[in-house]
Amino acid sequence: APVGSRRKGYEEIVVQDLSLNPMVTLYRRERWLTPDGETIIAKLNPGIVGGYGPNLHRLILSLHFSGQMTCERIVVLLNGMGVVISKRQVVRLLTARLERFRSEDEAVLNAGLSSAPYVTVDDTGARHAGEPGYTTQIGSHSFTAFRTGPSKSRLAFLSRLLGGTAFYVINDAALQYMQGRKLSQIVINKLAGHGQRSFSSLDHWQRHLSGLGLTELKLAPDPVVIASEAALWGAIYQQGLLQDAVIVSDDAGQFRVGVHALCWVHAERLIHKLVPANDKQRNAIEVARRMVWWFYRALKEYKLAPSPVQAQALRARFDRIFKRGRTGYATLDRLLRRLWRRKDELLRVLDYPQIPLNTNASENDIRAFVTKRKISGGTVSDKGRDNRDVMLGLAKTCMKLGIPFYHYLGSRLGTDAPEIPPLANLIRTAPA
Repeated sequence: APVGSRRKGYEEIVVQDLSLNPMVTLYRRERWLTPDGETIIAKLNPGIVGGYGPNLHRLILSLHFSGQMTCERIVVLLNGMGVVISKRQVVRLLTARLERFRSEDEAVLNAGLSSAPYVTVDDTGARHAGEPGYTTQIGSHSFTAFRTGPSKSRLAFLSRLLGGTAFYVINDAALQYMQGRKLSQIVINKLAGHGQRSFSSLDHWQRHLSGLGLTELKLAPDPVVIASEAALWGAIYQQGLLQDAVIVSDDAGQFRVGVHALCWVHAERLIHKLVPANDKQRNAIEVARRMVWWFYRALKEYKLAPSPVQAQALRARFDRIFKRGRTGYATLDRLLRRLWRRKDELLRVLDYPQIPLNTNASENDIRAFVTKRKISGGTVSDKGRDNRDVMLGLAKTCMKLGIPFYHYLGSRLGTDAPEIPPLANLIRTAPA
């Protein structure tokens, strides 16, 4: 300091930095020839995969699934740092140890469906092996799971709730499902009166339906489809899944099972999408949207302090909004009456204040999947499809549980990262 300056203490600054340097190790492994002619070699560290260590494996998984980097860009980055690796080797590391992650992903879905007070669901397109497909998102405040298949029917959705297993059970829950779907009582009696109630495979179940003569019936609704949906729902209930949980959706037909609630944002969007022809119709739409959003804010306040008196008042207010009669715009009138007929599902929050009023969480979860699809396109192999679903679901679950995905990967791959307990245990103990 110049002469005459006065000391004024210290000023502190925290500087963060990162050092990424490749480390190459040569292992000399003893080889022995046993008396029976077999060659045995000393084992490597279990974290080493194809000549690459667990820290590099962890970084590649994190860059691809959290950072949404393509395999080509990961190769360029690592080559620039001095790591000798090809795109084929990166792809192999992305799918290595899949069974361990898949088993944890299945445990996450099971724990979420058995403990969460609600689940929000959504789906999106997902091409696989050159054919159109669909990915379903299932999640709540504490978990997320993705499942991809060729169909998005209700049968497919129920099968995904079961973890993709073909398990059919005829019990009270299944019989109630059939009655709710207006299946012929004759068909219900045939299924209820048979001695066998549980079926462990699709072939076994189909042979049972054929033996009862249901495949020959020409009825509406289709008895085979409804009975299959009911048997899957019975299996879900028997396994203790979705016992008291509410399914919140955007009103897609395949999600209307169990206790169902509708997303208010998607309901209002129907009004917003109307195209008025004049100022009178435009004003009618604006008034309807304003009333819907006022009611939405009232529901948010109700969730903070629910009471039977307030619930009754909100039900009456709902009728005044959606049964107003003529607004001067016939299309809007029809839409309001249509929404009024879904009153129970739109007002499910009055009986279950813990559920969300929208499916924004599902929209946010599935956005990561859509981004991955835009970057990498569709999948080719079944292993690649399963790996994408599993790792994106685990990454989202870690985020909801407040766990850095990078730490989670390190814990599972055997690095010096902090130990992370099984995610399923954290989900079961997560606050509602």
